[in-house]
Amino acid sequence: MIPASMQPPRGTAADILDSKPHVVHAIAPSATVYDAVSKMNDCRVGALLVMDGERLVGILSERDYARKIILVGRASKETRVEEIMIPKVICVEPSATLAECMRVVTEYSIRHLPVVKDHHVHGVLSTGDLVRALLEQQAETIQKLNSFIGSDYPT
Repeated sequence: MIPASMQPPRGTAADILDSKPHVVHAIAPSATVYDAVSKMNDCRVGALLVMDGERLVGILSERDYARKIILVGRASKETRVEEIMIPKVICVEPSATLAECMRVVTEYSIRHLPVVKDHHVHGVLSTGDLVRALLEQQAETIQKLNSFIGSDYPT
């Protein structure tokens, strides 16, 4: 039997999405960057999926805004989202494990991970969502170990 501390994290991207509100924050590629940043602020998120109808065409984050607008002196009200978005979006399928999701965000240094299957966006996982799921599992393991240690196990 593998000790609990050495077992891989449990659950899938779909499981984590099921534990949060089913809202996908998105914006059209033709929208202005100003509108995108305003929407991020209103929705209290750090990134928006860029959607052309139902099709995922990119992602735009606060990091992109800072690096591609603010630092180079561009005007956010005159720049369209499609001009600065990341068009090659790193995604996982709903069946991806928590460990796989954590590996992807770490490997690619990303903070937002869209969950997509058959070109359908199921949701977005943030690094916060992944860490929260991992911490919940660790707390559960600690509780089980404490119960075991405190039990009347025959010696």
